[in-house]
Amino acid sequence: MFNDPELSGKYLGTISQDFVKVSDNLRESSYQIRKAGFAFPIFVISRQPIPIGQVLFERELMNLEWNYYASFLDEFVQRELVAREKEEDFKNTYKDPDEYCCLFVVDEEFTNFVFIPYPED
Repeated sequence: MFNDPELSGKYLGTISQDFVKVSDNLRESSYQIRKAGFAFPIFVISRQPIPIGQVLFERELMNLEWNYYASFLDEFVQRELVAREKEEDFKNTYKDPDEYCCLFVVDEEFTNFVFIPYPED
């Protein structure tokens, strides 16, 4: 779990453009997920609809490049997207959710976790 160097080219631009538009909502969603007792919020983004988490933003409706879904670590472990024996590694790698957004980017050529800092107020 790390920021893949490949991200800097093809993906960073489109992810960053969308992220600026939705970051305040993602930050609030992260807070609400944690407040509800679910640790380690994860926001899944993909260009195609996928069955992970709950839909937050549909790209066509919001004029975005990516669909956004809200999830959390327990769902990823249940779906075996994070192996149970790697759960502690994930928790140790996870960045402060008040400062960073954990994105799980799913695309044809790239699937990985990415931590993006929220814009400063």
